[in-house]
Amino acid sequence: MTQAVTVSADLEVAGLGRSLWGDAVHRLRRDPLAAACFAVIVLYVVVAVWASWAYADFEKTQNYAERNQAPSASHWLGTDVFGRDVLAKTLLGAKVSMTVGAMANVIAVPLGLILGVIAGYFGKWVDDVVVWLYTTMASIPGIIRLIAIKYAFDNVVLFEGSRFELDLGGIHGLYIALGVMSWIGTCRLVRAETFKIKSLDYVTAARALGQGGFRIVFRHIVPNLFHIAIIQFTLGFVGAVAAEVILSFLGLGVEVGTPSWGTMINAARLDLVVGRWWEVTAACGAMFAIVLALNIFGDRLRDALDPRLRT
Repeated sequence: MTQAVTVSADLEVAGLGRSLWGDAVHRLRRDPLAAACFAVIVLYVVVAVWASWAYADFEKTQNYAERNQAPSASHWLGTDVFGRDVLAKTLLGAKVSMTVGAMANVIAVPLGLILGVIAGYFGKWVDDVVVWLYTTMASIPGIIRLIAIKYAFDNVVLFEGSRFELDLGGIHGLYIALGVMSWIGTCRLVRAETFKIKSLDYVTAARALGQGGFRIVFRHIVPNLFHIAIIQFTLGFVGAVAAEVILSFLGLGVEVGTPSWGTMINAARLDLVVGRWWEVTAACGAMFAIVLALNIFGDRLRDALDPRLRT
């Protein structure tokens, strides 16, 4: 009896008594750095939701009597050229960045997952077409592709006149541009994993039972690739946030007047010359914290979901 209890405890320590997802959560909870990074990510999400409600009338808060003030007790991060609070702009910028990162990956990850698994399972001409598509797109520098798509979306309105009207020249076009351009890495990884999974016994058995190709793909292969999709979503979030900041800095991101870290850096790029450092510092500091937290958490999540590390 004592020996059985000892073996059970050893299996629990090794993670063999838990599922893959249960073991991943257990590993992340025991990792202080991963827990801290997750807390930072949750904090940014809460701030983004709260700021959209608390600063709904931000554009009406211009006060030229307080323009370009240094950080003080009344304005912790100073004010901008219009007398608006830089802290409020930074918090609203978190809303834009988190929304863009989430929406872009909601498009990119499923697209890369579906194309990758179909190419890897069916092979032949299907694989040739998918490989040709992502090879062609990858041969063009990413920022050039984004700029080209943003210009192509200029003055394009979908469902004009209806309640679902979408102006692709604004932030909705940014979602689609980033999503369409960010699926390549996911597709490559999923395609390689599918090549390995389709030769396993349970897939061969399903095929022997007469199950169709698409049934095997979506019932037996895709569920075993969800961990890759989640990891790619986390890591892709970083790229989407950085790309939004770059495009907004170039004037190709969010609409003019929308608080964003990129537009803040663009508006204050010459302020450092005259000693006004607070707006650039606030935007860069906020971006640095979330990008660092997402990168570290993504790495730890990838390690936690690696079955080879369970033993």
